[in-house]
Amino acid sequence: MYGRNGEAPCAIIAAKPPGDCFYAALEACRIATKYMTPVVLLSDGYLANGAEPWRIPDLEEIPGFEVKFRTDPEGFAPYVRDEETLARPWAIPGTPGLEHRIGGLEKQHITGGVSYDPANHEFMVKIRAEKIARIQEDIPDAEVIGDTKGKLLVVGWGSTYGAIAAAVERARNTGLDVSHMHLRHINPWPKNVAAMIDSFDRVLVPEMNNGQLLRLLRAEFGRDHIEGLNKIQGLPFKTTEIEAAIQEILG
Repeated sequence: MYGRNGEAPCAIIAAKPPGDCFYAALEACRIATKYMTPVVLLSDGYLANGAEPWRIPDLEEIPGFEVKFRTDPEGFAPYVRDEETLARPWAIPGTPGLEHRIGGLEKQHITGGVSYDPANHEFMVKIRAEKIARIQEDIPDAEVIGDTKGKLLVVGWGSTYGAIAAAVERARNTGLDVSHMHLRHINPWPKNVAAMIDSFDRVLVPEMNNGQLLRLLRAEFGRDHIEGLNKIQGLPFKTTEIEAAIQEILG
């Protein structure tokens, strides 16, 4: 998630069930064009090979997002930023009067010329990180299934959604105090993530890896009541495995 300079250089979105992949891709495009930033769209083998009923939407039902291209050369500078989003202007290459340099080298603020100035480099790293942080104002709160405070919160991302949702539903039907929060936006976090983590006595993070999301949550929020449930066998979680972990935690 973080670059060599310690910055958060891009937004990160994780699709949930297979049918969500389409809408997650739309959200990634919306953020990428509005904030002029790379967006990493996370998927995995079980989303790619999974299936669920999904109605092809009408074009009129799909929320649109507008890309405004700069056409007026008067006062144009390639690194002037929007006051709200900190995005630079979209200028189609070759537009008369809007020619500018592109590439991977660090650019000078405002002018867009190649810069080797240390102070400018530090400024640009920080402004890019601030741009990503501002995306938080433009994304919804993470959905919580169940109560918004209690004994146990199960937090997931990606294709673990189905197994977690079913396990939490079963556990709640037996009277256990457990809720489920599935993260679609990983960077930046939705605004309510910290509050939800603090509202539960314990937090369980099931993952089909050795604890990637677990480490990010602990590093970001500094909470010691977040624990992992890890499976690295090339097989998805069974609902019963997560349900058993919930029962063990809640006694």
